[in-house]
Amino acid sequence: MTETNYTALVTATGGGRDGGRAASDDGLLDLTLAVPKEFGGNGGATNPEQLLAAGWASCFLGAVKITAAKRKVRLQHLAVAAEVTLHHRHETEDYSLSAVLHLEVGGVDQKTAAELGAGAHRICPYSKALDIPVTIEATVA
Repeated sequence: MTETNYTALVTATGGGRDGGRAASDDGLLDLTLAVPKEFGGNGGATNPEQLLAAGWASCFLGAVKITAAKRKVRLQHLAVAAEVTLHHRHETEDYSLSAVLHLEVGGVDQKTAAELGAGAHRICPYSKALDIPVTIEATVA
């Protein structure tokens, strides 16, 4: 079987997360960045944590669909909400991330929903790439 590869190229400029800009080489992504008000910034624009959450939620949803198809589980409803939290330890100027993935599945029981979440977490590229604390909360819709 042939391996398929895709590489995304996004360049951050200016102030980075504080008033900078992030743009993809194809022009489809072109965003102003801002530090969230909750973190002492001005807000008013997206931030890296939102971008990570959007990518991870989308990717994880696809991984759930693949996991369900392999198990021959028919889904009636599927949604993923990703919470990505930025932590800052002031005394050491150390930053870290944690995440909660809220999986909502219809047409299955609670045990199956949890199994689909665990299976998706094993194959999702974002889940595999990020070495951060992650909680998966699966619920039946």
